Amino acid sequence: MKKILVFDTTLRDGEQSPGVALNVHEKLEIARQLARLNVDIIEAGFPIASPGDAEAVKAVAREIKGPAICALARAKEKDIEVAWESIRYAETPIIHTFIATSDIHLKHKLRLSREQALEQAVWAVKKAKSFTPYVEFSAEDATRSSWEYLAQVYSAVIEAGATTINIPDTVGYITPLEMKELIEYLLKNVKGIEKTTISVHCHNDLGLAVANSLLAIQGGATQVECTINGIGERAGNAALEEIVMALHVRGEFFQAQTDINYQEIYRTSRLVSQLTGMLVQPNKAVVGDNAFAHESGIHQDGVLKERLTYEIMDARLIGRQEKVLVLGKHSGRHAFAKKLEELGYHLSEEELNKAFARFKQLADQKKHITEADLETIVSEEITKQEEIYQLDFVHVCSGNNILPTATVRLKAADGQTLEGVATGVGPVDAAYKAISKMLGISPDLVNFTLQSISGGTEALGEVLVRIFGDEKVYVGRGSSQDVVVASVMAYLSAINKMAQEKKLNPQKDYQES
Repeated sequence: MKKILVFDTTLRDGEQSPGVALNVHEKLEIARQLARLNVDIIEAGFPIASPGDAEAVKAVAREIKGPAICALARAKEKDIEVAWESIRYAETPIIHTFIATSDIHLKHKLRLSREQALEQAVWAVKKAKSFTPYVEFSAEDATRSSWEYLAQVYSAVIEAGATTINIPDTVGYITPLEMKELIEYLLKNVKGIEKTTISVHCHNDLGLAVANSLLAIQGGATQVECTINGIGERAGNAALEEIVMALHVRGEFFQAQTDINYQEIYRTSRLVSQLTGMLVQPNKAVVGDNAFAHESGIHQDGVLKERLTYEIMDARLIGRQEKVLVLGKHSGRHAFAKKLEELGYHLSEEELNKAFARFKQLADQKKHITEADLETIVSEEITKQEEIYQLDFVHVCSGNNILPTATVRLKAADGQTLEGVATGVGPVDAAYKAISKMLGISPDLVNFTLQSISGGTEALGEVLVRIFGDEKVYVGRGSSQDVVVASVMAYLSAINKMAQEKKLNPQKDYQES
């Protein structure tokens, strides 16, 4: 079986999903999990996009060991220089440079001739090559480009030093059989292609991203670019978990395999969902809540007799089994730390203390604690930034014949205590209005989502919110057995990110010239 490299672009293309904005701590936490998942390459970001993104890419490059770390750059000098400064300390630093090659993009976006674009592509690869031996080149909108011109461009950039050539289906336009034929055409017509890694980057506008990626592998591609849960621009990217499990389950058919650690798939999916605020649809393949659920009596009967009758994958393979922890309110810190290690978490002393305090608090209120509960607690604590405002007290009064009222008290980082009271259409609305009133802000609540972490009336409720303020969307999350408290914590989490950014006073983002 041939080895397929997994190029994960969750932190770059995935973060470009509308409404997603990851800070440095969140990017680092996802990168650590991607390393545990054993992806081959992590595309950590687009450093020229903003100083914050450059800082996050640099943090990932410095800390993460194992996977190669990649940064995206347009075929421009400043882009490539900033990309290199961001990844230069990685064990294996890759600069990924790109320029569009379709006549649509050349005419309407770049206003360049084919000859000018080819010249710029070659220059960019040579520039990137002067910094690192590992250079990937992408022909943006490749699948709507002239195949003959594509072959010419790829031949030239390989001669200039590109070690990976990427064929992006930028707008999700191509069909699976066409993708296979395109890869086969390039293999026959690109000079020096046998010396390079052949990569594909498929978008899901027509729901074909995974199918296109798999047919590309059949055609001869040796690397797939994908994201966790298939998140990304517009309709998203090819989903890593679907490609990986298709190659595993149908290995004899595809004659290809990856080095992914299957046991980390489900945990990675949950972490990305929690930190991006993009919930996984229940019927999502592999990682959706219903992916291994059976309601039909016929199906239930078959599965009870033999799992293989209706399940082509074992849920346990991707880490989906949910156990009740052998931990309770009398469990000690040592046992708690050992359990976290078994789950793959390696926390600092301070993070462990915070997570243990949350665990003890939950254990006093809930009889059975599931691994999902524990993962929620831990992911919240280890990605939490400095809290400029901390919840001290919340009290709500609500009912069907009274005006919902909320009293909220916050403690500020400067030692101040702030208190506000407001009414609203419900307890959460009232609490949010009380916070906004006392802080003198009025961000727009773009999205509010509540879900249960596990079953039962005493389950942890997790709230994800998106607020819009200062021309940017901020994502916040909070969990508690009390959904009003969870809602307030999520709102405060988003406000703290907004306040933190104001405090840091970042430079203006780089704009495309």
